[in-house]
Amino acid sequence: MKPIAVVLVSGGLDSCVTATLAKQTHQLALLHVQYGQRTQERELIAFHAVADELQADYRLITSLDHLSAIGGSSLTDLSMSVTPADLSSQEIPTSYVPFRNAHLLAIATSWAEVLQAKAIFIGAVEEDSSGYPDCRASFFKAFESLIANGTRPETQITIETPLIHLSKSQIVTLGLEHQAPLHLTWSCYQSTTQACGECDSCALRLRGFYRAQITDPIPYQSDSHRNAYP
Repeated sequence: MKPIAVVLVSGGLDSCVTATLAKQTHQLALLHVQYGQRTQERELIAFHAVADELQADYRLITSLDHLSAIGGSSLTDLSMSVTPADLSSQEIPTSYVPFRNAHLLAIATSWAEVLQAKAIFIGAVEEDSSGYPDCRASFFKAFESLIANGTRPETQITIETPLIHLSKSQIVTLGLEHQAPLHLTWSCYQSTTQACGECDSCALRLRGFYRAQITDPIPYQSDSHRNAYP
């Protein structure tokens, strides 16, 4: 029988491809975390759709309400505006949720230890991650050491980041090659009906599909945004 892997699935493109890849070698325990983000209801719909399509063996939905209470991110603080995308910027965008991935990995580790899972998969991307510091390969390497030091002696859990060094266009291509259900995903930071096409997440996604020479299957508020980020 395949070993179990806990896979963090937001409902977005990267986590969908990651879960699809994990399914090839592991039983899927899909974890979805809500933290007060603007589009959390739409992301939950996408999560369930992806989990159903991939026939997940386990699924867990939980919340980190304190991240919303802490604020500091335009994703969780409605008094802050989601700034328009600037893919050439070297600054950390307002959409960065402070130290979010550490919170997500902590939950994943607890569940993985209970399930006796052998791996945690997360769809982090270093090159194409909007400058988020907790999407760096070095961060995940450090957290893997933390897991080894903070779990039972017999617990052996690795953190797998199969997309970490890929560009968004490579991720799109990889997803299509492995028949990932990309049409079920949702990436927009601020809209729940038609993707805005203006936020960082939409821009990175649009550029990825454009460079892969594939039409993004999800609806956008304006078709003109589809080729707006060459």
